[in-house]
Parts: sequence; C-alpha cells; structure tokens
Amino acid sequence: MKKINIREFFENKITGYIIIIFAAIIFVYLLISIFFTNHLFFNTSINGINLSLKTYEEAQDILKGSISDYKLQIIERDGKIEEILGKDIELKFKENNSGINIKEVQAPLKWIVGLIKKQNYYMNDLVIYNDEKLKNKIKELDCLNKDIIEPKNVGFKYSNGSYEFIEEIYGNKVDENKLYETIENSILRGEAKLDLNEKLCYENPEYTINSEKAMTTKDTLNKYVSTQITYLFGNKNEVLDGNRINEWLSVNDDLEVIINENSVKDYVLELSAKYNTVGIARNFKSSTGKVVEVKGGYYGWKINCVAETKMLLENIKLGAVLEKEPIYTQKGINRDADDIGDTYVEINITRQHLWFYKDGELITQGDVVTGDPGKGYSTKLGTYMLNYKQKEATLRGPNYEAKVIYWMPFNGNIGIHDASWRYSFGGTIYKSNGTHGCVNSPSYLAKTIFDNIEEGTPVICYEE
Repeated sequence: MKKINIREFFENKITGYIIIIFAAIIFVYLLISIFFTNHLFFNTSINGINLSLKTYEEAQDILKGSISDYKLQIIERDGKIEEILGKDIELKFKENNSGINIKEVQAPLKWIVGLIKKQNYYMNDLVIYNDEKLKNKIKELDCLNKDIIEPKNVGFKYSNGSYEFIEEIYGNKVDENKLYETIENSILRGEAKLDLNEKLCYENPEYTINSEKAMTTKDTLNKYVSTQITYLFGNKNEVLDGNRINEWLSVNDDLEVIINENSVKDYVLELSAKYNTVGIARNFKSSTGKVVEVKGGYYGWKINCVAETKMLLENIKLGAVLEKEPIYTQKGINRDADDIGDTYVEINITRQHLWFYKDGELITQGDVVTGDPGKGYSTKLGTYMLNYKQKEATLRGPNYEAKVIYWMPFNGNIGIHDASWRYSFGGTIYKSNGTHGCVNSPSYLAKTIFDNIEEGTPVICYEE
C-alpha cells in the first residue's frame, strides 16, 4: 500500500483553493466589466454633474435636464456676485454632443480606476447659446459699468532723507476680452461659479511691493539721494543733498529711475547766476579815492555749465559725498567778494592815467592815451584780464601798422603797449588824437608793467 505524503496533500489543496479564488475574482471582475459596458465608472462627473454608475442614456437625460435651470455666478473682486441665467442667453442642450466619446475613454475592463481616481470630464459642445445675447448680458454687468479704478504700480515717496514704498493699487478694471472668453468657457463647461480674480480677468499692476524690481528701484533712489556735494566758493559754500535731488527724480512705468537732466542743468545755472563774476557791476575804490561802479568786461569766475552738469549727473549716480569746486571755464584771482584782489592794472579814462599794483604795492603809474571817442574807438569800459604778453609785435588795423616792443592785450585785439611815436600823453589828447581802442603808454611805463605783470591779471577800465 502507497504511503500518502500529508505535506504534499495540503500543499496541493491550498494551491487548488488559490486557483479557485483567483478564477472567481476574475469572473466577478468580468461580470462587473460587463456592467460598465453601458454604465459610467464610479466617481464620474461631466461638466461638474455627478453621473456615477449612470447608463449613457440616463447621463444624457440628466445633463439635458440640468440645462433648464442653469445659471453662472460671477464673483467679483469686491465680493459682489452677479449672475447670467441660461434662459437669458437661450442656452440649450446640444443633442449631437461628444458624450459618446467617453465610452472610448472609459474602457469597461478599466472600471477599477474609478474607485481609485475621480473621473472628471468637461465637454465644450454640451450646449449651444445665442452669442449676441451673451455679449449683451456681459456688457450689462456692473463690473464693466461702475466707477473704474485703474491699476497702479507700486510707487515711491521721499520722506526724511530716504524713499518709502507707496503700496500698489489693484483697482477694479476688467479686461473685457478676457472676461468674455472666460465666461464663455465657463458656460460651455457647465461651471456654476466664476471667480474673476482667480481667473485673472482683472488688469493688475505689473509691479508690486514684493517685486524684485521694486526693491532694486528703491535702492537706486536711495543711492541717488544719499549724494551730498559741498560746492566751495572761497569762504562760502553751497550744499546739495537729497532734499533737493529728490525733486529731480522720477520713476517710469518700467520702474526705471529717471534723473531730470534739465533740472540738474537749472541747478548749475543757479550756481552760475549766484557765483559767476564775469561782467558783474563792481564797486571799485580808485587810486584817486573815489568809489566807482565798473560794469562789463570779461574778467572773473565763470562756471562751465555743460561740464559741471555732466559731472553732477555722474556724482548723483554714484551717490557721491564730497567737497569740490565747480568746473570753471575761467577763473579770477580771488574767490571772495573782492575777486580782483590786490594785483591789477587800473586805467582811469577820464583822467587818462594808469596805475599798476602788485600784491598791494604801487609798482608804476603814468599818463596814457586811450581810444578816440570822436571816431567811435572809445576804449571799452569794464573789468578784463591780461590775455598774454608779447615782446616785439606788429599791430595792424584799418589803414595803420605799428611796431611795438611791449604788447599786452586784455580785450581781444585791444591792449596796453608802448607808443614811441607819441611825445606826450594824458590830458585831452585822446579826444582829438586818440587810439583805435588800445592804451598807448610811454616806453618806461609799458616796460615796467611788462616786466612785472602775469597772464590773468585784472585790467580795470573806468570813467569817473
């Protein structure tokens, strides 16, 4: 008699049970699959309507029934809700929709997927409506017709030496094209609610306080107003800082900082008007003891407005803190109130006399002959400066040519020089036999001046 192996018996029996159970599961799964040949999966919705386990015919009927009382709630930024009713736009169920295509997606053998994952479908051809009526309903919405507040980018305000943010304004301006497109899509998808803010239907500011560009712009503004330039004018000074510079700054729509170059130029012109001394009226104490007013001439301090404006713009962009003189096209001898100083040539036209002082000491003086007023050649009044000095020069003009040993021009081709052809100077000679504008001097006087004078020395011509 064959001996039975208990272990093998039980192993074979267990294997048999497993096979039977597995076959039963497959059988049940197939039976359920047959059910889903004409039914929708678990957790199935179409255009937001729950149609789980409904036949395709039932699903169509339910969808059709949902159209009759359809309404779309439009939620606006301020919380107000407006509605568009299906009946107002002649919303109807479209019989020949693509619902049947869901059969191709929900293959019966995949029904178990519905237990694991929600099956949400949206059909854009489920309904039809009157497009013109929809456009009219949209145009009637309050969100397009109430007082419109335009969106505004983050701003910047100068206060107590630095810039602060001005919070951006979101406003309530709706993008009409985006609004129509979004409402249309919501209706086609059967959505019951539309949040205009979530769907980005509003025109929003491009830059906010949290924008990286806004912080960069603020840093740039604060760098510019940190500039402090102390302009030196002898014993006086002018301080330029953020309290003035902020008036020249603006920010464009791209949050780029703009420096108003015209305002910078105007500031430099202000300095020029206040501190330039070329041509100003000076109260000059003459050698005769009288105080005379001398106007005109080319001597004095003159700021180079073009170069200084350019330099100031660069310093603002650097946030520079410094003391400096402005850039000059021309400088005088002294920067205080009396910019002539104590080295100068004094020519009294009335007395036809000249004095030359150096470091406050009278070096020489003597009678001269100046321009002939009767012929229109009067020596021009004003304060000038020696342009240069030249030994042995030939002076030429209308109908004359003269050789001189000491030539010292101070006003174009007008200058001081020796006049060896003259035997007398001073008095009223200039009224009948004056020069073409130059100052004729005896040789000794011209030589002493020539030997001691330097380029840039003031030359004052005046009448009593």
